[in-house]
Amino acid sequence: MGSYVIVGAGPVGRETARLLAEEGHSVVLTSRNAGLLDAGDVRTVSADATDAAQLAKISKGAEAIFMCAMAAYHRWPTDFFPIMDGTVKAAEDVGAKIVVLGNTYSYGESASSPLTPSLVPDPTTRKGIVRHIMWQRAVRSNVPALEVRASDYLGDGAITFFTLLALPSLLKSEPISFPGNPDATHTWSFTKDTARTLVAASRFRGEWGRAFHVPSQTASVRELVQKFAIALKIGVPKLLQLTSAELEGIGFHEAIEISYLFNKPVLIDASETEQLLGVTASSLETMVHDTLRSKNACDNSAI
Repeated sequence: MGSYVIVGAGPVGRETARLLAEEGHSVVLTSRNAGLLDAGDVRTVSADATDAAQLAKISKGAEAIFMCAMAAYHRWPTDFFPIMDGTVKAAEDVGAKIVVLGNTYSYGESASSPLTPSLVPDPTTRKGIVRHIMWQRAVRSNVPALEVRASDYLGDGAITFFTLLALPSLLKSEPISFPGNPDATHTWSFTKDTARTLVAASRFRGEWGRAFHVPSQTASVRELVQKFAIALKIGVPKLLQLTSAELEGIGFHEAIEISYLFNKPVLIDASETEQLLGVTASSLETMVHDTLRSKNACDNSAI
């Protein structure tokens, strides 16, 4: 059995650790506040990934380091680079491969759908530039690197546009305000499918230095709201368009530069992932119900 280190204890990092542990591997899950994870041979270690020497000690003997850490949305340009630099330096020191969890921001606003992993990056936002530079730092290291790119997340614990802006209103059966065109088809990635793709990518026997897309499902925001309403057994709430000024007004100004993703159809092509890694997407209904798990647990605990 192998040894792996996962940097970042969010929903994807924790699920990746659980999957590897279920297979009998030795896993270290580390973040500044790693907490506990009851899943086989998983050791949680609270550590700062910007400290490459400390991370290298934690990663000694690891076959791969999964970079799943997330910086605060408004601090990507300042906080993400030190995390990536520490992860890359640690991987180089111990000779471990690097598997980066990324997203589609680096393709830019002008990219045509469906987005493919071989598409030349053309970031048009600060966050897209940050993601592109992070990947370049990994792929130019002296160890093999891969990036797994996901779209907007659904799943237990996911924190994304939909869970922040739409889900709270859905749970209250109130009108929903959301940016962009509610009828534009959009791609939704499941946190658990993302973890499965990360694990499968770490075993890829082909040439590294490339990206894979997470097999995902597509639905417009309106269709997704309808799916959630059915799962919650409520009427479909009214869907209102949230303007940039209103995003600014509710303190979510960091989302404005990325809101282009909801103005037109945004699809990703994950056929290579399916063919080369054997990963397929869960159903949209599964994603919806899993997203509601933590919400239902909170509701039940309050009764």
